[in-house]
Amino acid sequence: MLTFPQALENVRILARASSLVLSLALPAAGLASQPPHLLTSDDLASFESPEPDHRIPYGDDPLQFGELRLPEGPGPHPVAILVHGGCWLSEYDITHLRSLAAAVTESGIATWALEYRRVGNPGGGWPGTFQDVARGTDHLRVLAKSYPLDLERVLAMGHSAGGHLALWLAARSKLMERDPFRAEQPVLPGAVLALAPAPDLAYLHGQDVCGSVVEQLLGGSPESQPERYAMGSPMSLVPLGVPQILVLGRHDDSWMPVGRRYFERAKASGDDVRFLEAPESGHFEMIDPRSTTWPLVRDAMRDLLKRLERR
Repeated sequence: MLTFPQALENVRILARASSLVLSLALPAAGLASQPPHLLTSDDLASFESPEPDHRIPYGDDPLQFGELRLPEGPGPHPVAILVHGGCWLSEYDITHLRSLAAAVTESGIATWALEYRRVGNPGGGWPGTFQDVARGTDHLRVLAKSYPLDLERVLAMGHSAGGHLALWLAARSKLMERDPFRAEQPVLPGAVLALAPAPDLAYLHGQDVCGSVVEQLLGGSPESQPERYAMGSPMSLVPLGVPQILVLGRHDDSWMPVGRRYFERAKASGDDVRFLEAPESGHFEMIDPRSTTWPLVRDAMRDLLKRLERR
C-alpha cells in the first residue's frame, strides 16, 4: 500500500509564537500587522471579468475550452497556463480568474486560461479533470501555429485546487506512458507558480477539506484508491524537476499547512523550490490584481520566466 510521508516540522507554530511576543511588547504594531479585511469566496463575484481575446475549444465538451489573451507586440510571447481553483467543484468556474489573467497579459505574457470538468460536472473527477487540464495544455501546440506563442517559455500557474493541477502538469512527465494519461507530444511547463496550492491529496482527504471533495475527485480514499492518489498528488510525484515558487498567504490558516508540507517534501527531494509568504494575504488576495499581494505574484512570475530564458 502506498505510504504518504508527512512533514514533522511545523514552521507555522514558530511564526505564530514570534507574532505573539511582538504583539505583547508592541500592541499597536501587532494590531497594524493584521489586514483590515480578508477576502472570502463571497468576494469572488465582485472581481472584474474582462473578456478574453479568444475563447477556443480544446475538446468537444462545453467545458473543454481555454481563454487566450495576447500582450502587445509581435512576439513570440512566453505563455502562462492559468488554472482556476474552487475546491475542484463545479460551483466555481473560470470567471473569477479573468481579472488575474488580464493582469498577467498586461505584464507582457500570453495567457491560456483553462476551463475544465470538475466534481459535479459530467465527466469530472477521476480521470476527467486531470485529462482536461492535460489536453488543454497540449492544445498549445495547435495554438502556436496561429498565434505568436513561445513554447520554450511555458509557465504553469494556478490557485488553490488550480495550484494542485498546475504542479501536476509539471509532474506529468512521469505519467505519459501510463494509462489514463498517455501522451505522445505533451507540452510540459518549464516552471510552476503555485498560489496557495493544494498538492497533498491524501493529507487533504484526512482534513476533509471542502466536505468530501477529495474523495469525490479521486473516487475513494487513499486506502481504497492508492494508485490514484499516487498518480494525482504532486506530493507523491516529487521531484518534479522544474523550478517552482509557492506563494502562501500569512493569514491563510486553512491552506498554509498543506503548502508548507509540500514545500518541505519537494525541497527534501532535491527540487528547485522556493516559498514566499505574502504578508497581507489570506487565500484570495493573491489572485486579485488590486491587492497589495499582486506585485509579489507578478515578480515571482517574472523571476521564473527569466530562469526559463537562461536555460
